[in-house]
Amino acid sequence: MMVDKRLMGEVPQTRPYILASVAVRWCSLLANIWMAFSIADLLQAVFDGGPVESALIRAAIAMAVAAAGRFADSYAGSLLGLRVSRMVKATLRGRVIAKLLRLGPRYRDVAPTSEVVQVASEGVEQLETYFAQYLPQLLYALLAPLTLFVALSRTSLPAAAALLACVPLIPMSIVVVQRWAKRLLSRYWGQYTELGDTFLENLQGLTTLKIYRADEFKQGEMNERAEQFRRVTMRVLIMQLNSISIMDLVAYGGAAAGCALALLALRDGAVDVAGATVIALLSAEFFLPMRLLGSYFHIAMNGMAASEKLFRILDAPETDRARSASDGRQCEVACGLGLRDVDFSYEKDRPALRSVSIEAAPGELTAIVGPSGSGKSTVAGLCMGRLLADAGEVTIGDRRISDMPSDDVFRLVTYVGHQSYLFAGTVRENLLMANPEATDGQMWSALERARIDAFFRSEQGLDTSLAERGANLSGGQRQRLAIARAILHDTPIYIFDEATSNIDVESEDAISCAIAELAHEKTVVVIAHRLANVVEAARIYVMCDGEVVERGTHGELLAACGVYESMWRAQRELEVVGVLHGNREV
Repeated sequence: MMVDKRLMGEVPQTRPYILASVAVRWCSLLANIWMAFSIADLLQAVFDGGPVESALIRAAIAMAVAAAGRFADSYAGSLLGLRVSRMVKATLRGRVIAKLLRLGPRYRDVAPTSEVVQVASEGVEQLETYFAQYLPQLLYALLAPLTLFVALSRTSLPAAAALLACVPLIPMSIVVVQRWAKRLLSRYWGQYTELGDTFLENLQGLTTLKIYRADEFKQGEMNERAEQFRRVTMRVLIMQLNSISIMDLVAYGGAAAGCALALLALRDGAVDVAGATVIALLSAEFFLPMRLLGSYFHIAMNGMAASEKLFRILDAPETDRARSASDGRQCEVACGLGLRDVDFSYEKDRPALRSVSIEAAPGELTAIVGPSGSGKSTVAGLCMGRLLADAGEVTIGDRRISDMPSDDVFRLVTYVGHQSYLFAGTVRENLLMANPEATDGQMWSALERARIDAFFRSEQGLDTSLAERGANLSGGQRQRLAIARAILHDTPIYIFDEATSNIDVESEDAISCAIAELAHEKTVVVIAHRLANVVEAARIYVMCDGEVVERGTHGELLAACGVYESMWRAQRELEVVGVLHGNREV
């Protein structure tokens, strides 16, 4: 009943602590049983009119031991529960993070970011209760009635048997509720993650919503999802209250029935005053452990619902990630990047790439150009391992990228997009992300190659503070700092995806020069819309509608009078118009 072997297998180190918690509770129960018998003997002595001194002393000692047992149960239970909680949270969250790192950017294909955050935070918190409270109480609730039956059977076997027979009514009610609760809590978590996903999306796009005055519409959509979540939450609460009422009825009804059995047995002479007192005092103990288990059941059920989403993340398929240390290092100095007859589709029957073949060699600049929607960024995703080809192969050196561990890919390939993320902190901290062992001299060298060193020297140097996303820098400065960080990463392959998009002319020229210098020693792929940035490329691949339609040098492509020549002529005409109006944007 509500014991998930998979969950137990995920955190096996919690088992000794769970068993220790059960043992402490069981010892406290034995002390309570002794106290009940001691009090019963005292009442019997009073009823018989004999000496009560020795019975009174035994009862006082028993009550003191029972009180100490309760204190030990509470203290040890809290301490052991805390250790179990820490183990569960550290282990499960560590497993999720490790899985995400192995999946790399492809984790979004498994679950949206908001769902991952919610499952790893609140979902694991619910599972903490499952391990720290529910499992120990489950074992104790099974052990306690059997112990009480053995202790009470020598006083009145019929009464002990009747009380033990009534105990399963509580778990039976839990099982009945469980079938209903599982479906309801699955809906609860589904709507909860959808609400979080909507909230995160609206928060990230808040500026766009304000610009287009769509915030009121999105607010209405958010309110509707919140109302759906409120309704399912209320249904969960109704389910919990109803089941708790049923369990209360069984538990306290059973205790009352035990008292009635004691009185009937006393009337019929089956037991004496001491026996009737023991039955009355211990009858509630048969049911209270199961009643407390019912209280933990609902939290545990919520955790179980969250665990389904957790396991969906952990069970996400991975490619063959067998690591080979020698293979992982053979491309560190210089290696090429290749796509051979690659097909890829985001959706069935809607191919994004068809038979794409591209070769990028060390020591030269390779460019991929084409109109928007031609598949350029899809190629970048395949080269980073974020996407997997449906057919054909993507290789780094002589290794297929689909067979490489994610950390090998990230060690060999650096990707720089048009919106590289800068973290709040200092310039030094952002640069050290690329190379934690970099010296100040190496960091300044990278900044010089990105043509951004002069600006930071005029500020606080490497200790210049950066706001979140580098909001206190201009677009061009942010991108040049990102280029410097990429240079410091020092990988054999670099992919620049529209790295000069939407920045000022000075920064565009500086970044183009930095990329050209880097191409002399590395394998560099530039994905660009503006053709002026790829004129010096050794090889240019022109894409259109997911296919490579032309390839060659700038001069060869112009002479071919094809797609590239048409794009070049159109952009030159637009640049002329831009210069006449005082800007140079295409």
